[in-house]
Amino acid sequence: MIEGGLKNIYLDLLGMNIIVGQKAPEFTATAVVDQEFKVIRLTDYVGKYVVLFFYPLDFTFVCPTEILAFSDRYKEFSSINTEILGISVDSEFAHLAWIQTEKKEGGLGDLQYPLISDLTKEISLAYNVLEANAGIAFRGLFIIDPEGNIQHITINNLSVGRSVDETLRSLKAIQYVQSHENEVCPADWQEGDKTMHADPIRSKIYFASS
Repeated sequence: MIEGGLKNIYLDLLGMNIIVGQKAPEFTATAVVDQEFKVIRLTDYVGKYVVLFFYPLDFTFVCPTEILAFSDRYKEFSSINTEILGISVDSEFAHLAWIQTEKKEGGLGDLQYPLISDLTKEISLAYNVLEANAGIAFRGLFIIDPEGNIQHITINNLSVGRSVDETLRSLKAIQYVQSHENEVCPADWQEGDKTMHADPIRSKIYFASS
């Protein structure tokens, strides 16, 4: 149950939609970075793309598979000017304990990116991913561009994990269209595939060759 001030914040935010194109809600929070506590802000990453992903809880089942999958592919994201940030409603102490637990025991081991604590649930509320009855976040994933604008949103229910491959594909498509004026990416576009011009005449070049 949500009580007191947090309940009031939740009620104030009900009905607000987080949509692509708008500024990502700013936050300041404590994270675990290289097994140390560090205060980070979303504005720390201005000039970079950010993959911000929420997950329900530490020491659970689907969550470590996602967290480790993103960590294993971190260099691919970093090489295209992108930072990854994981976040849940657990404390930074729980994050640290999970990182220090061996993988064979359901732990994480060292990660390549920060795990953020949203113990107050204010960030989950701001991004409209809080499952209010359980008090945990749905599996929301946001791609934020270097100007701090949300360009992509996916939200999975609690029991369904996300795809790192699809996140990378979407990220590369976003980066492509942001750097190529008047070009758009068709369905299932992969890096190196043909794009099309957002023009009723020039788009026929793509359709004629497809």
